[in-house]
Amino acid sequence: MEASATENDAAARQVIADHIRTLFEGHGSRQWYDGYEAVSQTRHALQCAQNAIATGAEERLVSAAFLHDIGHLIDLNGRDKFQSGSDAQHEEVGANWLGQWFPPSVTEPIRWHVAAKRYLCATEPSYHASLSLVSQRSLALQGGVMFAGECMAFEKMRFSADAIRLRRWDDHAKDPEKPLPDFQDVMAYIIRSVHVPAI
Repeated sequence: MEASATENDAAARQVIADHIRTLFEGHGSRQWYDGYEAVSQTRHALQCAQNAIATGAEERLVSAAFLHDIGHLIDLNGRDKFQSGSDAQHEEVGANWLGQWFPPSVTEPIRWHVAAKRYLCATEPSYHASLSLVSQRSLALQGGVMFAGECMAFEKMRFSADAIRLRRWDDHAKDPEKPLPDFQDVMAYIIRSVHVPAI
């Protein structure tokens, strides 16, 4: 008996989720930037998703929160670029890669979460000091604090508000001691957010 369309769709979603999970269980489990941060990429991603869930965020934004730094796991040369003083543009790498399977409501907040940092540095006087040292250093590589015209353009973008929410969850997801949510529970959000069957 042939599998139903629903069964095929569920299987395709699971394949995509398994591929993503493999990235986080492999490279993502390693320390950030040779120890510059106190958490691994995977711990950071889980905490970021946890922060989104705690605010009652929509499933698409929980998925975006978990996946926002996946560009670091796609481009394994990103760390070397960072250490040599250049921007790896992990937000673009990640958003473009995820666009194979996820809608813009997931990928665009990811694409603009770095811009959101630049925006918040320009609009909230105390924000820059709240950033980790790595985030402060990367700010300069990512274009620095936004100018007034850039801020106005950013505010008009469709997903700017979501990007700002994501950014705040991101900034508060670097605690090495905080208990983490169950990985499989978070992956359930990812599975439900997929919109393109695997090829």
